[in-house]
Amino acid sequence: MNRIDQIFSDLRARGGKALMPFVTAGDGGLETTGQVLAAMQAGGASICEVGIPFSDPVADGPVIQASMMRALEAGTTVEQVFEKIASLRSSLSVGLVAMVSYSIVYRLGLERFVSEAKAAGFDGFIFPDLPLGEAGDARAAAREAGLILSMLVAPTTPIERAKEIAAASSGFVYVVARSGVTGERAALAEDLPGRLAALRTVTDAPLAVGFGVSSAQQVGQIVQTADAAIVASALIRRMQEVVEQGGDPVQEAERFTRDLATGLVGSAGRV
Repeated sequence: MNRIDQIFSDLRARGGKALMPFVTAGDGGLETTGQVLAAMQAGGASICEVGIPFSDPVADGPVIQASMMRALEAGTTVEQVFEKIASLRSSLSVGLVAMVSYSIVYRLGLERFVSEAKAAGFDGFIFPDLPLGEAGDARAAAREAGLILSMLVAPTTPIERAKEIAAASSGFVYVVARSGVTGERAALAEDLPGRLAALRTVTDAPLAVGFGVSSAQQVGQIVQTADAAIVASALIRRMQEVVEQGGDPVQEAERFTRDLATGLVGSAGRV
């Protein structure tokens, strides 16, 4: 069984939910990326998203855009990301999902990208700019490799379309919490609980909610209905602020992940 499927299966068996933090590969150097992944695992993450830097990030707000640019300016390449993941995969138990623009996949070649990602130790993918109607080849390649491919359901997606997207996804369905780009928000969208409840009527797949999730309280609200909460900008911002103050971003990654994971208390998640 794919590691992502196993994680969600194990959590569901005990009534648990997952925390899924995000890190931009190469922001601060790939050695730091590896240390941050270990820190997030120690802090209570079940699955980590690894953003592969791209010059025109899709749907990302200023915090993640800046992190992508720092990684690119440091010379980070896809091949280097794969090498780093391969070097530390045996020391990590968390699931690893690559968040990557499909233009990068297309440039390298789908079969090559999937093969090298699998060899490195990734468990699956999120291609945020790949629409359902054009995802057939990618879905087949991931399935043949035993990897998952999660697709996005937007706030404006009609329920019948959402049902199709959920059926086409594997591992989990990525539920976009609010319209717009990524970034911290003081409160979750008011319509999110209703949308999650509606999705539950059309799919049994795990639901992971991202975009704007930035506190343990919001994590707790999300996992009342969904299976996982995804946190990106809030974590990236805190790590960068620590760097600018001369501190250790790895320690901050573990501290903030541990704080976010308190939102899982009562769900039998990794706390």
